[in-house]
Order: sequence, then structure tokens, then C-alpha cells
Amino acid sequence: MATAFSEIPIIDLSRADDKSTKPGLLDSLRYALTEVGFLYVSNHGVPEVAVDGLVNVLPTLFELDKDAKNSVALENSPHFLGYGGVGSENTGGKEDQREQFEFATELTATWHSGLPLYERLRGPNQWPKGHPELRSVVESYIRELTTLGERFLDLVAQALSLPSGTFQPFLSDQHRLKLVHYPALQDGDPASSRQGVGPHKDSSGWWTFLLQASPPEVKGLQVLNKAGDWVDVPVVPGTFVVNIGQAFEVVTNGICKATTHRVLSGPHERYSVPFFQGVRRNLTKAEAIGSLKSHFSTLSIGRESEEGHAIDSAFLKGQYDTWGESQLRTKVRSHRENGKKFYSEVYDQYINDDALLVNGE
Repeated sequence: MATAFSEIPIIDLSRADDKSTKPGLLDSLRYALTEVGFLYVSNHGVPEVAVDGLVNVLPTLFELDKDAKNSVALENSPHFLGYGGVGSENTGGKEDQREQFEFATELTATWHSGLPLYERLRGPNQWPKGHPELRSVVESYIRELTTLGERFLDLVAQALSLPSGTFQPFLSDQHRLKLVHYPALQDGDPASSRQGVGPHKDSSGWWTFLLQASPPEVKGLQVLNKAGDWVDVPVVPGTFVVNIGQAFEVVTNGICKATTHRVLSGPHERYSVPFFQGVRRNLTKAEAIGSLKSHFSTLSIGRESEEGHAIDSAFLKGQYDTWGESQLRTKVRSHRENGKKFYSEVYDQYINDDALLVNGE
């Protein structure tokens, strides 16, 4: 049985560039993949200018007035891209105390009635007017994280005794980025919820690359270990926090677990920037389960805690055969105004299938 981790490992990606240190790097990465599901990456190669540019624009962005934010409201977008206010999204049936701007790889909308409805998720961003620098900063950051993600996947494949490039065919043409602001809790208000984001596994992508964009004294992110204890994930300057998404857990036959995590709000406001590496929308259950099953069926891993096991893959357990439809269902359930407005033909179906998984959305 696997041990219960008490801290998140730091993986120095520069060790991959030296033949003498690469085997040790792959051993450390394999441990993080199979025993933790969360890790930091340092010396990752993303230029400081790309990171600093994004961090510096966050306060200005979230200080925009209500009208400016509403002009790019997520409810305007069939692609679920744009601004969402505090309490506009929920996890585990409870409101998350955060506001966010959601962006993605800039693509044109190509959906028409002859395509699956989930292809309507693909489309362009909404950009606040009067801030032209924002678009260039966000697009530069998405490009850099896309490159990092693909390079990282090659190391993951090697750590799991697979050829480089094994995992790239599962990727989408569109990756998503959230710019998130957690307001500070009001002192002495017992009614204030500490749920920045409730306990969940990432259902939005293949892997998540998180920039904790606040000073080290600002805490909040926690992950659940196999003993059922919450472990803090403090800010480590110069790193990204990287964690497994649910689709990757499915493809690796459960060997690489998507670890349950949450964010607790506190006395300081907090900025966070998760980049969700997209999964190909037409990926089917049979393909996801069967592609690498023979390889991973020979490996074993310890059990999760009871709570962690209870929050499982909507894709695997749900009634929808493709990743795209599973994602569309999740987004409609989390953003119901969009569902009613753009997806009325499936809205009631998605909202009323409560017999399926609810947590983690």
C-alpha cells in the first residue's frame, strides 16, 4: 500500500538536459506521478517576462468596474469563456468564493448543425476593451505553457516506461486558462464561507499547470493524501504546481491518480492562474480505457482515502461516450445560464441526471 505523502515533491526539469542526472529525475517524477499526483516543477524554461507580464496585469484586470467585467461576461459565450463573478460557479453543490476570467487558445468558432454539439465549446475569447496589452500577455503565456506542457508530457511518458510522444495524440487543439481572484475574508463575519474552491479533482484537462501568483505568505491550496489528511501546497517562487487531470487517470488505468484538492480563503486576497491542458473532444471511453491498458495493467498503486475515492471520473462513470460531451455536461451544470441560453436542447437532460457524479464539477 502506498504511503501517505506529507509534502509535495519539487521536480527540477533542468536535470533532464544532462544524461547523468536524467535517470534520477525520471525516478523522482515516477514517484510523484504514482504516489502523489501533485508536484512542483522548477527550472521549467518559461521566460520570466511571460510570467511577470501576466502577474502584473492581474490587479488591474480585477479592478475593472462592473460594467467592464459584464461586457465580457461568461454568460455571453457558448464557449464558456469570459468573466464570472464571485459565487457564479459551484463545486460539490456549494458556491465558490472567487471571481475569474476564463481564456483559451484563440480559435475561430467552426461549429455547425452537422457537428457534435460539444464542438461548440471551441471558439474565440472575449477581451475587455481598453486593455490591448492584456491580449498579448495572455496569448504569450498560453503559448509558453503549451510548449512546457508538451515537453513535460515527454518526460512523463519516459518516467512511465513509454516512448516520448505517447500522450500527445490525446491533446486538444484548445487549452484553457483561468485568471482567478479570491477576495480576502471579512474579519469577524461568521457567515463568510472559506470555500474558495471546494474539494474536487480536475475534470477540465489532461494536466493542470498552476501559477500561484501571490506572495509566499498567502496560503490556501491544499491536497488530500491517502490517509485522508489535507496537505498545504505553499507558494514556491519560480515554480509551477502541476497536477494530474481525470482523463490522464483514466488513460493510465488509475496508476496515476488525479488527486483531490481544494482552496480555502483567508485574510489575504489571493491570485491564482491554472492552465488546463486540453483533451481531444472526440476521445471515446473505449479509446481512453483501452489504448494503454496492457502497459498499465502490470503496475500497481496504493488505495486512496475514502473521501478521495468518492470524487471520481464523470467521464468514466457517466453515460456520455466522448470526452467532449462529458465536458459539455460539466460546464452546463456549473454555468446554468449558459446552458439555458446556448444548449437548451440538452439542458434538462444534463441538469436532471443527478444519479451520476455531482462532486468535482
